[in-house]
Amino acid sequence: MVETLERAIKPSDLKNPMKLKHLGIAVPDIERAIKEYEALFGYSLLSGPFDDRQQQAKVCFVGREGGDQVVFELIAPLSAESHVNRLISKGTGAYHACFEVDDIGGALRHMRSQGCLIVADPAPAVAFDGRRIAWLFTPTKLLIELVEQ
Repeated sequence: MVETLERAIKPSDLKNPMKLKHLGIAVPDIERAIKEYEALFGYSLLSGPFDDRQQQAKVCFVGREGGDQVVFELIAPLSAESHVNRLISKGTGAYHACFEVDDIGGALRHMRSQGCLIVADPAPAVAFDGRRIAWLFTPTKLLIELVEQ
């Protein structure tokens, strides 16, 4: 019997296993959130803020320079129509987990074989100097962002 694609791809088949890059947090006010993360966790602004019109959001990254702790991407709505407003209005803060991969196509094939739903095909991202990102939902409804190395 021929193995289906769903069973043929394993995490060990990926060229470079996925590496947690950051956790995305929806916030109503990015400047206020930066100050809160500085005061609460001793984090500092690592990059941004960037206006990402394609994602309808203003984003920045906070964390510790050279640290091994998780970096947070703070995501604020860029306009009243932004999907981020819907998340915030529902009380959602934690938004997505981002994983860095060498081969975004291979990673997407693997994730699809595990029952994930691809919601946005690879496209260049402002916050990552034009490197491609893709979006998907896991079967348990966790939103995942993949970013090419």
